[in-house]
Amino acid sequence: MIRSTLILGSTSVVAQALAEQLAASGCRRFHLLARHQAANQRVAEGLRQRYGCEVILGSLDLESAARGAPLPLPLDPVDLVLVTAGAIGDTNLASQDPAEALAITTATYTGLLPWLVALTAPERLESPGRLWVFSSVAGDRGRPSNYPYGAAKAALTTFCEGLLLRCHGKPFAVRIIKAGYMATPMAVAAPAALCIQPQRVARILLRRPDRRGIEYLPWWWMPIMLLVRLLPSALAAKL
Repeated sequence: MIRSTLILGSTSVVAQALAEQLAASGCRRFHLLARHQAANQRVAEGLRQRYGCEVILGSLDLESAARGAPLPLPLDPVDLVLVTAGAIGDTNLASQDPAEALAITTATYTGLLPWLVALTAPERLESPGRLWVFSSVAGDRGRPSNYPYGAAKAALTTFCEGLLLRCHGKPFAVRIIKAGYMATPMAVAAPAALCIQPQRVARILLRRPDRRGIEYLPWWWMPIMLLVRLLPSALAAKL
């Protein structure tokens, strides 16, 4: 049973949906880290008032983390680390402005690296625990509409794949969620028929909380992205 959770990016819509369902299923201690503290406070108050949870708030400064600043790690190991932080940014601006491209990469990958390294120290992997990282199908193949974000997600997936294999045979479980479009502000321009509700994502993940490996959500993104990866470059360019 998951009784304590650390969330990196706790104000995201999917993080809030998961926190709500985790609390409803018995999780009683949360460490919520986010960039926007007013929104983070509102998430915390909801968990405290509805479920009586103990909630510890913290700032998620990914730029400082990428520069090597000390991390506000929990004093005790948690049952679940949930990583939902990321930023799609402005692709048009990023194609001309290196600062925007770096900001997307920092928010989606390099700023998370110090956290992932610290939270998967060799001694931690010898004890039961879970790491759930939200990646994206955007990392499976570059597209003109979001390639800076897709590149960062591809790097995050590859890093976590290595962690997954490193944890083979160990009690610590790594789960990589390759999400398609979700009904969130990041997917405002996506076709509604392709969007999955964050609450449904949370229900799917919590049905099998000890699952490890790479998981596409919804499942049908796996065959779709297999076909996308197999497309010849000339055909992909036309599409």
